[in-house]
Amino acid sequence: MQFRTDAKNGNELSALGFGCMRLPSTAGRIDIDASERLIVEAVDRGINYLDTAYLYSGNEAALGEIFARNPGLRDKVHIATKLPLARCETAADFDKYLERSLNRLRTDHVDYYLVHNVTSAAAWSRLSSLGFEEWVKEQKKVRRILNVGFSYHGPKADFPLLLDSFDWDFCQIQYNYMNEEYQAGTAGLMAAAQRGLPVIVMEPLLGGKLAGELPAAARSILSDAGISDDPARLALRWVWNHPEVTVVLSGMSTPEQLLQNIETASGALPGSFEDSEAMAVEKAREDIEKSYRVPCTGCGYCLPCPKGVNIPMCFAAYNTSFAHGWYQGMHQYITASGAMVGNARFASDCVGCGACLGKCPQHIDIPNELASVRKRLQIPGLPTLVRLGVRMMSR
Repeated sequence: MQFRTDAKNGNELSALGFGCMRLPSTAGRIDIDASERLIVEAVDRGINYLDTAYLYSGNEAALGEIFARNPGLRDKVHIATKLPLARCETAADFDKYLERSLNRLRTDHVDYYLVHNVTSAAAWSRLSSLGFEEWVKEQKKVRRILNVGFSYHGPKADFPLLLDSFDWDFCQIQYNYMNEEYQAGTAGLMAAAQRGLPVIVMEPLLGGKLAGELPAAARSILSDAGISDDPARLALRWVWNHPEVTVVLSGMSTPEQLLQNIETASGALPGSFEDSEAMAVEKAREDIEKSYRVPCTGCGYCLPCPKGVNIPMCFAAYNTSFAHGWYQGMHQYITASGAMVGNARFASDCVGCGACLGKCPQHIDIPNELASVRKRLQIPGLPTLVRLGVRMMSR
């Protein structure tokens, strides 16, 4: 495992961090046994940074159970979890959410505590006005929190303001070869590094868009350039090529993903990215930009939809229809509707209530984009045809 130094406190952090949001699950519930095997294997192979959040359903509690089953495991890792900014209405909420996280995780301290999903300088100002700064200083004094930072999903212009608004210990940004000019972007990465802040990177594969979902044309570009490497490896190596990056988070849910990413991390040193690879990535980026119309990463923060629409899967189907062809997108759209389980919900079921707006870290105009999905993929009478077909098959 490659390690990079936390410039603020000297901690040696694994360059590959384990993003626990996508732990193995069965029937929508975290599979504790499978997750335990994966986490223990990860730590045995050198990963020492585990990222979770209060809002990741069942996630903190699953980690806590894994720590309880494996005495000594907690002391080998740095836990990162997050305060749900949007739910904090009074100063009392700070204690409430931290206490719940500590209880779930079965620990007495959080190594890296983040303000979750800061979308603007104004959002931080609101939290600050509730007394967060004084509160976190006290928590650090009694060592319930060792390092404090924030995860960012806001406009590029606000990021430097956030960096200078408080004496942060680290920050977390979305960064990949498609997002150099998006949100914090490359300029934000450099700005944080110039201030001596460790930078944790999330979404290095853009929710899978730069891995298994890479458009065929982009794959051909990489192949024609003589790059036979897996596109996921390439995307991760692109991020690790930046010396300003401290940890790259990957949401691994299988042993195969874990082992491949560890192998990639071991040799992905700053400056190791070849010029030919950089040129191929640039060409692939141009093609990908044409294919992916909605910048959804599939995080699911927009859910549940009051009308039962599976918003991320609708957007995935829509993007697939451009990247891999209309018929494949249509097949994915029917699957996304839930038709196969007899409870179909389509983009047309969106009533524009706006319950999803404000939740999306990518600031997507979800009702408007669902209208685009409906226009491209929902042929006349599709809901009726699908529901009739399901009834026929169930007889």
